[in-house]
Amino acid sequence: MPNKIIRSICYFTKNPSRETVGILLDINDLLVKNDYEIQTKRICASGASVKELGEKISDKDILLNVGTLNLKMANNQLDDFFGESNVSFNIESSKAEITKDCVDILFKIISGNSEKTFNFSYVFNNAPSSPFFPSGNYEKEGYSIGLQLTDLSENCDTIKEWFSEIRKVFSEINLLFKDDKEFLGIDSSIAPLFNGKSSLIDFIKKIGYDFSYSALTDNYLKITEFIKKENPKSVGLCGLMFPCLEDFGLAEEYEKGNFSIERNIFLSLHSGLGIDTYPIGIDENKERIINILKTIQGLSNKYKKPLSCRFVSDGKAKIGEKTNFKNQYLKDVIVREL
Repeated sequence: MPNKIIRSICYFTKNPSRETVGILLDINDLLVKNDYEIQTKRICASGASVKELGEKISDKDILLNVGTLNLKMANNQLDDFFGESNVSFNIESSKAEITKDCVDILFKIISGNSEKTFNFSYVFNNAPSSPFFPSGNYEKEGYSIGLQLTDLSENCDTIKEWFSEIRKVFSEINLLFKDDKEFLGIDSSIAPLFNGKSSLIDFIKKIGYDFSYSALTDNYLKITEFIKKENPKSVGLCGLMFPCLEDFGLAEEYEKGNFSIERNIFLSLHSGLGIDTYPIGIDENKERIINILKTIQGLSNKYKKPLSCRFVSDGKAKIGEKTNFKNQYLKDVIVREL
């Protein structure tokens, strides 16, 4: 089976160590032997500070996450956060009062080290044990696996054909790890990337839909229903990601004006996981961001649905200017007003 891609193998622990890295490498080797391509290996720790986690795990090939911090803890660790290139964190905001302080931390990151906006998100009613960062959060010891399922659609002309390929991978991974007590499960979120076979938007166009038209079809509902129902061992978010700048097809729609915050929230409410890698100008109105966060908070609480919000900035581009992220995972675009 071609295009069997693992986006993330993530181990969750209270005591990150060399032994943790060794476990990840063993999992990696087993998957490689079964013809999987591994993109990233990750560790999400509980209780460790940004600095402590960076010191305990020195291997820069391992992506790190300290999980959920409150606003005070996050502000106190920003200097260390700016210095550790591979550490992420999130702020749980489902019950907090959304104030200017909540938005100020985003702008501190933009001015302090804008590249780190990629490693930070607000989360609402977050689901634990997701291997996708920055949303990952510790609940118990063990590891989960996140896939890049879009690639399996390469030779498919219908959603049903794609589902058939996904079902095979679910079964295979579950068979490989089902007897391992540390295996927490599969986060079956659809995590698109780049263009062509890896882009969800390019697949939607391939099967005959203009993106704007597709927003009011039930295609996205079908996809999310399938990945939840057919996943033999679900863990984490298990939703549809709409990463504005990571899915290059979606980035093109954004530049055309077809992927506004409103449409992003609409799609996220019924099928998705929130606002992800969405560009923001350094001159954006903070009050506007407060209102967006309040809206996401309210919807997440009303429907008991995990949602997140990750804005990204290059630290220079204003509204109407083109970004220069210098990040292979983010497509440069002309920033639009929120």
